[in-house]
This record gives sequence, structure tokens and C-alpha cells, in this order.
Amino acid sequence: MLHHKEFLNKQVSIFNQKGFIELDPICIPHLFTKKQDIEIAGLFAAVFAWGQRSTIINKCNDLMARMDNAPHQFVTNHLDKDLKKLLGFKHRTFNDTDLLYFISFLKFWYNQNESLETAFSNNLTPKDKTIENALNGFRDLFFSMPDVPLRTMKHIASPIQNSACKRLCMYLRWMVRNDNNGVDFGIWKNIKPSQLMIPLDIHVQRTAHKLGLLLRTQSDWKAVEELTKNLRKYNKTDPVKYDFALFGLSVSSD
Repeated sequence: MLHHKEFLNKQVSIFNQKGFIELDPICIPHLFTKKQDIEIAGLFAAVFAWGQRSTIINKCNDLMARMDNAPHQFVTNHLDKDLKKLLGFKHRTFNDTDLLYFISFLKFWYNQNESLETAFSNNLTPKDKTIENALNGFRDLFFSMPDVPLRTMKHIASPIQNSACKRLCMYLRWMVRNDNNGVDFGIWKNIKPSQLMIPLDIHVQRTAHKLGLLLRTQSDWKAVEELTKNLRKYNKTDPVKYDFALFGLSVSSD
């Protein structure tokens, strides 16, 4: 298996560069420079990352426009009448009921905290080798507000449910990974790149099976653990950089 290391490192260098941004949902947080705008735009882009990338990007742009292209200002300062702009928004199974709950949580959080990072990192202890507890804690926190619509709970996954948590693993990759290639942001410092887990989507899974890096067939948290553990053998400080290679190889062969 280790013979794939050189090949995958080469693929990472092909895909982990600024040209990748334009066609990927990560282009949405890249519209912004303010930390909180990047966090909020990134969260929505990751949560919507399901289906065709062009559709995801269009829907994100629609939402950002409804929030006056200033998401942090919108979530912290909006009045009830401003929320009318959000009505009728829909992306796949995510609708305006879900959106209004997301906005209410973000308003609650940012009115007391400078960054969304602590909503994840507060749940980690120094001995945590992975982000598992960060993800479980975030889901508990996110749905701790009164009047949570039951339908909204499917949009934030957690390892406790044995979900692969693809969207949140991808979001944390964007916020935490820190290299000089300009794709991932590296603006969160309390979570280490070594703790990240691979965002397991159909593309990554397909390539990982082909390369023998993943044997498990279900797309669940156990599969994420298996694949990330194998990727750590290639790079223990930054295993999730291989997301670029596994994803890119599959998409380019479609």
C-alpha cells in the first residue's frame, strides 16, 4: 500500500492549487476576507455540498446575495423583517425552515463568540487524536436552541450516529489545513491538521477502494476511520491533504 504514496503526493500537488477553487464549493468562502464571513459562507457551502458542484455554487451565491453579501453582519444584526429575504430558499432537502434555524443559531453564537471555531474546538481535549468529539459536541451545541425543527436535524451529522460526516469533515479541512497553496484557509488554530478526518464522498470512496486504501463498503464513520488511518501512514501530520488526490482522480476520470 505504501507504494501509492509517491503517486498520491504527485496528485495532491496537481489538484491542491488555486485553479481548483473556481469549480469547487470552496470558491464561496473565498469570496470573503473577513474571518467570520469565511466561516459562515464556508459552513453553508459545506452543508450544501451535495449533488452537482455547479448547482451547489449557484445556490450558495443565491444565499449570499440574500444576506447582502455580508453574512456575518446579516446574522448578527438582522431584524425580523430582513428574514423575509430568506423565504423560499431551497437546495435539495434544505429549505427556508432549516435556513431560519441556522441563522438563529449563528446569531446566538456570534453575539457571544468571536469565531465559530470554538463551537468545535471546545469539545476537544489535548489527548484527542481526531476531531470525533469536536463533531459530536458541535451537533449537540447546534441543536441546543429552543424550538429546533426536527427536519433540520438531518443537515448536521455526527460520528455518534455513525455518519461519515462528509460535509463537516470537509468544512474543517477548509478552516484548519494550513499550507501555502491558497485553497484551504488555515484560519483555525485550536484544531490540528493531524486531527482532521477524510471527507468521504462517493468520489473519494471510489478511488480509495481502487487503491486498496479502504476495504469497508459502507459509507459511514468506521469507513472514515479506516481510510484516514491508512492515509496517516503516508503523512501523519496532514493526512487529509490526500482528499485532493482521491477526489481529483475520481472526478477527472468521470
